[in-house]
Amino acid sequence: MLSTSIAMARKAQVLAEALPYIRSFHGKTFVIKFDGNAITSAALRSGFGRDITLLQLVGMRPIVVQGGEFEIADLLNRIGVKGEGRRRSSITDGKTMNLVTMAFAELNKEVVGLINQHGGKAVGLSGQDSRFIRAKKSLLPSAVDEKGAVDIGLTGDVERIDPEVLDLLRSNDFIPVVSPIGVGAKGDLYNINADIVAGNLAQTLKAEKLIIMTNTPGILDTQGRLITGLTVSEMEPLIAGGAIHGGTTPTLSAALEAVKNGVKAAHIIDGRVRNALLLEVLTGEGVGTAIRSNAGPHFLADTQRYFSEAV
Repeated sequence: MLSTSIAMARKAQVLAEALPYIRSFHGKTFVIKFDGNAITSAALRSGFGRDITLLQLVGMRPIVVQGGEFEIADLLNRIGVKGEGRRRSSITDGKTMNLVTMAFAELNKEVVGLINQHGGKAVGLSGQDSRFIRAKKSLLPSAVDEKGAVDIGLTGDVERIDPEVLDLLRSNDFIPVVSPIGVGAKGDLYNINADIVAGNLAQTLKAEKLIIMTNTPGILDTQGRLITGLTVSEMEPLIAGGAIHGGTTPTLSAALEAVKNGVKAAHIIDGRVRNALLLEVLTGEGVGTAIRSNAGPHFLADTQRYFSEAV
């Protein structure tokens, strides 16, 4: 009986501690990158859908950008297509782009279903819909032994994002789930890195947070220890000097550029942790690395002050 009372008291305490976060983030936009390579189990995926729904129901405005590298590789393997690469970058030809589109559509449908099962109102779309993600061809800079930039096919970068269709969905309380496909000037479809799409989308929508869910604990130092918080001025020299690990170059670049361009904070978190999203958003501890601008205010300090005043 005593243990039950203690457990109930702890649950009540956790709910009470979430109040300042809910109050501060009410009505704020969060762009959340879902990584199928990290959130692999059925339980974690269902939990992700529930957590997204909960954030919306307490007044936050989540937008999901789905990754798909794991699903694309799995589909290519299942049908016996061997992907080509150049200097650790995938080459996307016409046939591969068709398969990429199929893999994204399958995952998009799954993520939408997971959110809707828990009472959310999710709608799936890609950058092709209303051409809201405008893309340009991505070229690899020439190496020493190459004559010019390397063409890697239908792999693209974000040129600009038109938020009109997203604003329309959000004004009607829908949760957009976005596949990272962009459209070029001539109508060609481009496969774009999901971290880069999420970062650009967060900037366009002036989001409160960019949250990138990965299969790493966050940003690690050279000793393998988690770095829980960094400012832009602290992060830039660490990247340049190769002193941090965890997350790919696009992940780090997306997080850094988002914060430098108006997003309040970027979080690189471990999607393999149960309820990672809620722990990062609604608690002071978090489960990853938060990157913030050099200027304040910083919400952790504000929250600590709130609790000290409440005592």
